[in-house]
Amino acid sequence: MNWIQIKNLQTVSLNDIPVLTVEELRNQLIEQVKNGRRLVQFFGDKVNESIVLYVVVSDDNSSRLFVSSSKFTNEKSYQSFSVDVPSAHLFEREFYEEFGIMPEGHPWLKPVRKGIAGIDENEKPYEFFSMIGEEVHEVGVGPIHAGVIEPGHFRFSCHGEKVHHLEIELGFQHRGVEKLFLQNNNKPVYLTKLSESVAGDTVIGHSGGFIRAMESLMGISVSRRAKLIRTIALELERVAVHLGDLSALSGDVAYLTGNNVFAALRTRVINTTMSICGNRFGRSLMAIGGINFDISSELQSKISSIIDQLDDEINLACEVLFSSASVLERFEQTGVVNNETAVAIGMVGPAARASGVAVDVRSDHPFGGFEYFPVHKLTLPSGDVFARAYIRYIEIQQSIRIIKEQLGGLSEGELKKDLGEIKKNSFVVSLTEGWRGEIAYTIIIDNDGNLKKVKIKDPSFNNWFGLALAVREEGISDFPLCNKSFNLSYCGFDL
Repeated sequence: MNWIQIKNLQTVSLNDIPVLTVEELRNQLIEQVKNGRRLVQFFGDKVNESIVLYVVVSDDNSSRLFVSSSKFTNEKSYQSFSVDVPSAHLFEREFYEEFGIMPEGHPWLKPVRKGIAGIDENEKPYEFFSMIGEEVHEVGVGPIHAGVIEPGHFRFSCHGEKVHHLEIELGFQHRGVEKLFLQNNNKPVYLTKLSESVAGDTVIGHSGGFIRAMESLMGISVSRRAKLIRTIALELERVAVHLGDLSALSGDVAYLTGNNVFAALRTRVINTTMSICGNRFGRSLMAIGGINFDISSELQSKISSIIDQLDDEINLACEVLFSSASVLERFEQTGVVNNETAVAIGMVGPAARASGVAVDVRSDHPFGGFEYFPVHKLTLPSGDVFARAYIRYIEIQQSIRIIKEQLGGLSEGELKKDLGEIKKNSFVVSLTEGWRGEIAYTIIIDNDGNLKKVKIKDPSFNNWFGLALAVREEGISDFPLCNKSFNLSYCGFDL
């Protein structure tokens, strides 16, 4: 098999990445997936008059990544990978949308982020799947929603109250985030701020993924102290959002006590993050080369005390939530995504682990503080709303243990190192386990040392289709509950 083998955050020369025919690439990818490896990235880059397709595959059991490529010069099509590798279906649609190279035989070749008539005169309206029958009706929701929810359209095909099919149209925001990275090559502070804004509820997760990639490209070795403080912030972010989700899930089933209690607990967690860097979401904490804010011994004691109190109160609140008959009646056997489906479509993060898929970048491809403190992968088998809720609780417990360990392991070390020179003509993959799941940044540097390509994959890219499958044969009134149990990002998808 002609693929280069690398590790998470290992910079390699572009010249070392093999170039295969697209048929060889397809056949070898199929073989790898059959043998238990997982598709991580699949994207194109324009090189002179050609389009180069890069594919990154993960062997989670051995903490290795495999990279290969294929070059399209005059070819306008290729045989689709998706029939044999279902997790490639959205990647191929994106590749076609960007470069116009047709994946022949693709089962669902529709727009990913385009197709919204009126924004671009060359775009055509999205063509939804439709069912025929006298008793079949369609329910459209969005793209404009109440409150602060971002734009997305949900088209339900129903028979009575039962959902037979849900199709989700995204891409309404047309943000051009990846291009903004390339337009601001020599502005490290701006680039860090930009990475913090890819998905506003995942500031530490996204900025950390980008920053660690840049540090690898510059050959910077960050101090242990800086790594641990970054990890503490990442786990605080995980705890905070999981608590917010438990609050929202409680509200969706009219358990108002949980709705209020979990929301109040979340506030105390994000206020703890604010005590470190002055911002409740962690903005300005991260920097290429380290961090901008330290944790003093006094603050260390304060955070430890807060975490101990939160631990007790969260356990009590969750004990009450998950012993409530009325809550369990709504959670259990609702919105099931079984293990086989979750693996096939490439789901990641807590949603995947709730379906028994043992994937966690912190364990499989350790980064930062997780190099010193191993993380055990936690899974549940049922794949329903209950599992996606309960996995949040046990991950909160795990994160609290991690925070305590890393607070106790803080050693002396410089907060931030000077920037180095970027390795020219190079390639790096940076994987991070954000609270939603695997965040992937693949960065390509050109011969002049400038950013040539920044390819971002938010975990929502993997998981939106999982939500569409979860609501099949469910009552339409259960959609909000299923939706919140995934809590996917619109802006993380609408790059």
